[in-house]
Amino acid sequence: MLEVAFLTDAPRVAGSEVWLADLLPRLPAHGIRPTLYLPRHHTLDRFVQGLAAVSVQRYDDPTGLPDLTRSADLRVVQAWEPGTYRALLPRLAAPRVVVSHDQLDYHYPAPVRALYREIFRRTKANAFRQADGVVTVSNWGAGFLREQMQLGTTQAMTNGADADKFRPALPDERAALRAGLGFSRFTVLVPGRFTLEKNQLAAVRAARHAPALEFVFVGDMDAGMGVAAQALARRLHLQNVRFLGRRWDMPELYRAADALLQPTLAENQSLVTLEAMSSGLPVVTTPIPAQAELVRDGVDGLLVPAQPALLAQALLALAAHPDRARQFGASARQRVLDHHTHDSSAAQLASLLHAASRGSAHE
Repeated sequence: MLEVAFLTDAPRVAGSEVWLADLLPRLPAHGIRPTLYLPRHHTLDRFVQGLAAVSVQRYDDPTGLPDLTRSADLRVVQAWEPGTYRALLPRLAAPRVVVSHDQLDYHYPAPVRALYREIFRRTKANAFRQADGVVTVSNWGAGFLREQMQLGTTQAMTNGADADKFRPALPDERAALRAGLGFSRFTVLVPGRFTLEKNQLAAVRAARHAPALEFVFVGDMDAGMGVAAQALARRLHLQNVRFLGRRWDMPELYRAADALLQPTLAENQSLVTLEAMSSGLPVVTTPIPAQAELVRDGVDGLLVPAQPALLAQALLALAAHPDRARQFGASARQRVLDHHTHDSSAAQLASLLHAASRGSAHE
């Protein structure tokens, strides 16, 4: 059994931590015994409670991690802060692998986009060079790191969704869920962290162009962008927008909704998109490379530029053609079953880790 130490500096739960919770319990079936080293932040306590099947070591001082993980066969680092990579990677015993969930490229206007690329190059990408291998979670992302950041050893795996947890609703179940949530019209779900790149402001403005549809936002609405989105909805006097805040019932929300809207300007491989697809929802999202890798335009959903009027037009078309919307959702679900399950992701990750432990990460 390969002993692998996973190290993170996460201050709270986000997509990269959900990824750990989903995949680490599946690794023993592939000959890997994982141990997760996690900061002792109270914001992570509930997360740890859900990791009963995984060995978790909490730490106060990251400087002790090199000694704590020395006996492992392999060390895997996925960090939020560039300084964590710079401080840890040179001191960790080899082999050391970085797993990057970073969004990598921001599809902002050209000067700002170039600035973000240069910041990433000088911070995280340069720090990654201290590792013995880099893994990222999309084929597009691996190509970006190899070609744009000159990290030639980067390898790709793909994210997945729990197809049992995120599944289409049964007819009677869906009616009860919608009644309980107060969904009475064609309901557009807009989940995710409230940040500039997730572009929730475009979704609020799209609601203005589609007053017959209901837009339901889920996420940390107390964050700065969440406050801004609520203020915009009030200023526009929108009656078809709801903010539900943080939720732990996302599978039920997906099953109750009619479509997913994700006007994102930066992704690597979106868990929200995969969860919605697995739930049988048609997806309206932007045609940035990471999203186009998941959603086939006109097959699983619609790829639409992040312009509010165009986003609204796409959603209104789905509402007006429910048979087509259902066809998109069924196709999206099948795409997850064929290519993006957690079992598939765990098998890919295990194969990469076994190769890294044999010293073949550079081959």
